[in-house]
Amino acid sequence: MSTLRRAGPRKAEDRYQHGDQTRLGMIKTKSKQATWQKWFTVAVSVTVSIACTVVLWDYLHEDDFKEVFARQTDILEGKFFEVPCSKDYESHKRFAGCTPTKCGRAVQDTVVNREEALKMLRIAKRGLSLGGSDGGASILDLHSGALSMGKQFVNIYRYFGDQINDLFDEEDFALYSDVRWRIQKEIAKAFGINITRLHLTKPTFFSRMNNTEAKTMHDEYWHPHIDKVTYGSFDYTSLLYLSDYKIDFGGGKFVFVDELVNRTVEPRIGRVSFFTSGSENLHYVERVAWGTRYAITVSFTCDPVHAIEDPSLP
Repeated sequence: MSTLRRAGPRKAEDRYQHGDQTRLGMIKTKSKQATWQKWFTVAVSVTVSIACTVVLWDYLHEDDFKEVFARQTDILEGKFFEVPCSKDYESHKRFAGCTPTKCGRAVQDTVVNREEALKMLRIAKRGLSLGGSDGGASILDLHSGALSMGKQFVNIYRYFGDQINDLFDEEDFALYSDVRWRIQKEIAKAFGINITRLHLTKPTFFSRMNNTEAKTMHDEYWHPHIDKVTYGSFDYTSLLYLSDYKIDFGGGKFVFVDELVNRTVEPRIGRVSFFTSGSENLHYVERVAWGTRYAITVSFTCDPVHAIEDPSLP
């Protein structure tokens, strides 16, 4: 006869074990859910961070902390931005009533009308048709006769001789002189200087830029530079744009490099932009992405020793 054993305690133990296993299962399930939620949260955070980083990188890379000073669609009757003058002028002879004491940059869209700008563009195209750089930047200086030709420069008045009279006429040079004088008046007015003490200086030239690969250092127009350092005679620099940003070309904006934010000028045909030439106006031109960008740089000095006359037919 087999011995009978009490079943009560075993059943209680089984209940406890069953309960422990149930609780353990619930804990494991909750732990798995918590782990999954944790990793899901991390994944979402990483994805959002990557997306934000990409957006921020695109913004910084594309806009380079840029603020538009003058849009192509604006029609400005005189927008001026004043900046403290640099010490660059202290290392040069000063001329009362002319050497910059007020510094900055300005944009004016009513100095030269569209018809006049188109005539200036035709002058540039006719001259540049005689040659052109192998790279993406060509210049034509009607004062000295300098013209980009391959990887060097030639003097159009010597190289082409009488052919020049078939390209240009007195009316072309009269317009050139008149436009220069109007720009000079705007500069004198904006900076409060004596117009008679401001002189045209060299180099003053037409430029043509496109996206052709640079062949020489003269084609690399996109490097930041200071006009007063590059050309000691410069005190005031101006540009007359002869083509339209986003219509005739892409890229090619003019960029002032400032401490906190760079400020851009979008070229507009007939737009005049001018500024003091010291390091307070460090600047560069963006690489042209497509099309062709035309402009003329008109430079001014306070030193009569460096003055030049308007160009004329030989």
